[in-house]
Amino acid sequence: MTITLYLLTLVLPLATILIVFAMRYYAIVQQARARLANDDAYRQLAEGASTAQSRIASSLAAMEANLSEVRAPMAAVETVLKAVE
Repeated sequence: MTITLYLLTLVLPLATILIVFAMRYYAIVQQARARLANDDAYRQLAEGASTAQSRIASSLAAMEANLSEVRAPMAAVETVLKAVE
């Protein structure tokens, strides 16, 4: 058995093991990056929903104010109509 063949039988299995572990580590890192990007997307979505909800709440408050302005004249019209009956 030559030295080259002996070294190849030692180095190739070890190199294969190192390559497998390196690929596994790379896959774990890529999964972590994807999870982080996904978490950021959800965070942005939640911020957008919160902003939209606050805008809707302020719009609803404005509508309620307008409705209360309309109710007073409507009550006056109702009293006049009841008096006419």
